[in-house]
Amino acid sequence: MFAWFQRLLPHSGDFYAMFERHGSATIAAAEALDAMARGSVDTATAVRTIRDREHDADEVIRDVLHAVRQTFLTPFDRGAITSLINAMDDVIDEMQSAANAVEMYDVKAFDPQMQEIAAITLEASRLIVEALPLLRDVARNGHRLHELTGQLVALEGKVDTLYTSGMKSHFQATRDGAKTLDFIVTREIYKHLERIADAFEDVANEIDSLVIDHA
Repeated sequence: MFAWFQRLLPHSGDFYAMFERHGSATIAAAEALDAMARGSVDTATAVRTIRDREHDADEVIRDVLHAVRQTFLTPFDRGAITSLINAMDDVIDEMQSAANAVEMYDVKAFDPQMQEIAAITLEASRLIVEALPLLRDVARNGHRLHELTGQLVALEGKVDTLYTSGMKSHFQATRDGAKTLDFIVTREIYKHLERIADAFEDVANEIDSLVIDHA
C-alpha cells in the first residue's frame, strides 16, 4: 500500500536517471578493461579511459548524495539509495584499482584467466545496466530483477574459480623460486580483478534488497 501511495506523490531528484548515468560510466570502464586484457587497446589509453569514467561516476555520487539531502520524498528509503550507489561505485573503483596496478607494474600480457575475468566484468556490467531502468517499477519488474541478480552472483562464482586456477598455475611455475617477483605481481593483479567481482555481487545484493522491500 505504501509503495502504491509513493508512486502517486510528486518526486524531486531523478535518482533513476542518476543510477543509469553511473551505469553508463561503469560499462564504459568495463569495456576499456576488457579491451586492455585482450590486447586490442594499449594500456595507457585503457587506463586513461577507466580513470575518466571513474571521475564521471564520482560526479554522479555527489549528485545522488545532494539529491538525497534535498528531496522530501525519495523513491526508496534514503539508506537504500545510498547503499546501492555506493555499491555501484565500488565496482568502478575496483576497476580503476586494477588498471592502476597494471600500469604501475607495467604488465604487458594477461593470462587467459585474467582475460576471461575481464570479459566477465563486462558481462556483469551489462547486467547491472539492464537492471537499473527496471528499478523505475520494482513491483512490476521484480521477477526479472531477481533473475539478473542471480546471474551476477553466478558470475562472481566463475571469477572465484578462474582466480584459483590462474594463481595455481603461476604458483606451480614459480615453486622452485624462479620468477618470484612475477608471481607477486600476478597475485596483485588477480586480487584486484577478484575484488571487482566481489563488488558487483554486492550490487546484486542491494538490488535484491530493494526487490524484497518493494516488489
